[in-house]
Amino acid sequence: QVQLVESGGGLVQAGGSLRLSCAASGRTFSDYALGWFRQAPGKEREFVAAISWAGDTTYYADSVKGRFTISRDNAKSTVYLQMNSLKPEDTAVYYCAAGAGGVGYSGRLYDYWGQGTQVTVSS
Repeated sequence: QVQLVESGGGLVQAGGSLRLSCAASGRTFSDYALGWFRQAPGKEREFVAAISWAGDTTYYADSVKGRFTISRDNAKSTVYLQMNSLKPEDTAVYYCAAGAGGVGYSGRLYDYWGQGTQVTVSS
């Protein structure tokens, strides 16, 4: 089992920045690829970013490419999502996820999910 706890969400004005963190405990953190997903009210969950276990491969949704950066610190068992140039359409609950099957866009690759952290971007 892997437990994931997100933090760092909040209210920010459009154009601002936030850094989300996701701390993991349980099994060996470096065995897992990690992803960030988000879900806005009335919408389906969508992929945001993902990073391989070694940190050498990353994927981004087109909507966040160039604005968001995913990174991980295996020594701290933590994954980060640096979000810059935030837009009102980025408003959502953000979830981190861990999976041992490989890194990618699909939520089906990830076996463990956090409870989420709210990000609200005002215009």
